[in-house]
Amino acid sequence: MNIRQKIDSDALGEAVAVLSQRFGDRVSTAQAVREQHGHTTTYHKNLPPDAVVFAQSTEEVADIVRICASRNVPVIPFGAGSSLEGQLNAPFGGVSIDLSQMNQILAVNAEDLDCVVQAGVTRVELNEYLRDTGLFFPIDPGANASIGGMASTRASGTNAVRYGTMREVVLSVTAVMADGQIVRTARRAKKSSAGYDLTRLLVGSEGTLGIMTEITLKLFGIPEVIAAGICAFETLEGACNATIMAIQVGIPVARIELLDEVMVRASNVYSKLTLKETPTLFLEFHGSEASVKEQSDMFREIADDCGGSNFDWATRPEDRTKLWTARHDAYWAVVQMAPGKQGIATDVCVPISRLAECVTETKVDIDASGLIGPIVGHVGDGNFHASLMVDPDDEEEMRKANGILDRLVERALAMDGTCTGEHGIGQGKIKYLVDEHGPGVEIMKTIKTALDPGNILNPGKIFAP
Repeated sequence: MNIRQKIDSDALGEAVAVLSQRFGDRVSTAQAVREQHGHTTTYHKNLPPDAVVFAQSTEEVADIVRICASRNVPVIPFGAGSSLEGQLNAPFGGVSIDLSQMNQILAVNAEDLDCVVQAGVTRVELNEYLRDTGLFFPIDPGANASIGGMASTRASGTNAVRYGTMREVVLSVTAVMADGQIVRTARRAKKSSAGYDLTRLLVGSEGTLGIMTEITLKLFGIPEVIAAGICAFETLEGACNATIMAIQVGIPVARIELLDEVMVRASNVYSKLTLKETPTLFLEFHGSEASVKEQSDMFREIADDCGGSNFDWATRPEDRTKLWTARHDAYWAVVQMAPGKQGIATDVCVPISRLAECVTETKVDIDASGLIGPIVGHVGDGNFHASLMVDPDDEEEMRKANGILDRLVERALAMDGTCTGEHGIGQGKIKYLVDEHGPGVEIMKTIKTALDPGNILNPGKIFAP
């Protein structure tokens, strides 16, 4: 049944009235604010909530959920608005709970290498706060996402090949469940065998099982030396093979990012770089001066064998910042290549041994379509992205784009990969979930029903209505 049919308009109005009385001007029904909270950076249609509430504490989130749950009104958590698969949309209406004002760093336990933050803290804010402690938080998805949003989508990004994903660095979360109950999933111990792993259950659940309000994170020491490098390759396959060999021989590379020649061209224009327009790897090594030199020398030998050239290093912080800013701005660089069009940003992840095959076949597929679709990737862990530029009103372009997306996922799954390495399912990849998990999807639905019997937590995401 369509959930919207279950929502009584009087009940919705009553919920908004009660919330307005409780939270005053922190409740908004303005069209612009509502549309911002149905915001998506890709082509998914904006589906705004009926109201937005700006929460400032876990207890307030619990109050909001209880008010909405008692009237069967959906709630959708909102962080920084950087998700890519429609996770923030409100397809059945309801109330968006904006957590951006919950931006306090509650504790830094330097001796234990961990910290506790509210969900609205962004990764940049956290690292600026940590700068004088000698510690840093390594997960870097590119966008200045909120920690709550990153945990919700099980984000990873450029440093994941060395430091892992949000799955590995989240020690515990405090979450508000569908009935308004506040639950802390674990303590600060680095490991535990006590009962079910509720932390991992909530991390990656995209707000469908609970709303995370506080997160305890692992931290890491800032490396003594950080060196970034650029290496151009004759072919896309050569760049992928160099990546595979580097991982297989155990070089502890911190970041290894692939840009195909189309992406390099776009970055040159947008970020004012002067790179050779050929498949290129951006790399970064962390460690002592001696270990970084050893790592870079080993990679140079591998790159030479795979057709690499123009191997340049950037050790000055300002040069590294320029390099990685260009990588993080890749999406916007692609957008400027096709004015008036919108981007379909998608990703898959495959076992590292199948990376070259998957990337090159995808490149051939995109080129044959005639669409603009640069490939970039966190290739050290087999994860890569394609950004297809389309006119959503052009049926032929959308047919081509959807065909590429379907074949990309089919290709990844055939290689024992996944339909998404980090973007999540949201609305955009629901149709692929059964292909990947089969009967496991029914188990997921059983968990969803048990924890959220009224289906009010971010409905219409991960599973079809």
